[in-house]
Amino acid sequence: MRRLIQTAVLAAALLVISAPAAWACGFLVSANGAVRLQDTATFVTWENGIEHYITNFTFSGEVESFGSLIPLPSVPTDVRRAGDWTLQRLEREVNPDRRLGLVEEGAVFAAADTATVLFRTQIDSLDVVVLEGGASAVFNWVNDNGFNLPPGDGTQHMLEFYASRSPYFLAARFDADLAAADGFVSGDGIPVQITMPTPRPWVPLHILHGATPDREVITADIYLLTPERPELLYGEGITIERSEWASDLLLDDLRSDANMEWVPEQAWFTYLDLETEASNLTYDLSVGVDESGPSFLDAGLTRFEPTPEDLERFGLGPAWSTWDYVALVAAVVAAGVLGGIVATRRRPRDRSSETLTAWAEPSNAPLEDALH
Repeated sequence: MRRLIQTAVLAAALLVISAPAAWACGFLVSANGAVRLQDTATFVTWENGIEHYITNFTFSGEVESFGSLIPLPSVPTDVRRAGDWTLQRLEREVNPDRRLGLVEEGAVFAAADTATVLFRTQIDSLDVVVLEGGASAVFNWVNDNGFNLPPGDGTQHMLEFYASRSPYFLAARFDADLAAADGFVSGDGIPVQITMPTPRPWVPLHILHGATPDREVITADIYLLTPERPELLYGEGITIERSEWASDLLLDDLRSDANMEWVPEQAWFTYLDLETEASNLTYDLSVGVDESGPSFLDAGLTRFEPTPEDLERFGLGPAWSTWDYVALVAAVVAAGVLGGIVATRRRPRDRSSETLTAWAEPSNAPLEDALH
């Protein structure tokens, strides 16, 4: 049985849509200002209800190539070019020996009939649009306007998965002529920073499965800065590699990059590594901050936020922290030891050790359906 839900009190980071694997010795940024990364990467910082979401949109070298589609929890207050080398600095932080640089070229919401353009801007050669609408409306708008989403049931399912929880999407597309004039080649990317209000960080990961075959392995680096160590709710394939207070050197470096003056003076840093087959990526990442714990709804595990009674009824239980699991394991071990002592006094016998594993298997049917 696959382990799907794993919760922990950890520092969190997050999400991903970026360049393919490519690197060589050299500088952090290529001469044309493009970004190249070893893996796809996303950087999320949350403080006082404001999330800064940074990801990299990559140029495919094809005319009217579709850059990416990102579901959003709310209407952005600002969309601009991110720092020139922020994502690379984070990658160097967790992989100090990796040589980076220049590469040799080689429904909750009613479904609206039409999508509304809330915001549009040009970032270098990247056309960025924030849309509001239902799944079909967004699908039709991006295809009618040259963004060219892949056809098929998979794309429609992906849009419905997100549109039922939030009607906001960000679409991005390279202007092929401008990109070529800027000296871009396939794999070069432009980092974009999205600022938006949200009660807790939410990172859409399931969207990465969009046009990826089920058996293909998806890899990504996820970085997060939060005021304190948060709780996380996610699925199979994520490993917590770093969870610690961010060093002054890292924060100072990030703050010194262009458009990055908002980086806090103190923050908890988490680095998560995602590596899983696309078929397993059926979840998003929910991050609990301050008094707000992680959300089953944000994680894409239900279509509504279950109550503690609902969770107990279906044997899921609340989102536990690492210390909750430690306490449970300690209690089980203590009980086992005590039971062993009692049993030994009654009749000597060999007892095998047991390992406690906690998981919850997802269901394609929403929990609300099971309640009826």
